Amino acid sequence: MGRPPPGGARPVTAAVPSPREVAEAFSGHRFRDVYDRLAPDVRWTAVGEGELVGRQAVVDACEDTLTELSTGSAKSQRFVVIAEGDAVAVDTVTRYVDADGAVSVVSSCDVYAFTDGVVTTIRSYAVELETTTPPG
Repeated sequence: MGRPPPGGARPVTAAVPSPREVAEAFSGHRFRDVYDRLAPDVRWTAVGEGELVGRQAVVDACEDTLTELSTGSAKSQRFVVIAEGDAVAVDTVTRYVDADGAVSVVSSCDVYAFTDGVVTTIRSYAVELETTTPPG
């Protein structure tokens, strides 16, 4: 009892990510890692922009974002996570460069609510910050 199976192998079990890990992945543009952690009726509100309802609507929006990001770059300049139980907030500042070299810097905060380990709501606040162009 308590011994590993013969040969030293242990059964493989997939660990369920914590709410903090799910929020970190989603806010860090690693959407595909956590699609399965979205509730079927998840609601994602982008304050001042609109609301998406349902897992597929959120997945579609994420895939669109990933397509846009694939031709440029995104570099996190700030990434702060506060997590308590079934609530997580992620405060970020990200520098984006598109395929044409245009730069934008976005400050955002995503607030997540979880029920039974799945995301039920995301409320996102985002504002584009001024960028300075180096002389040259």
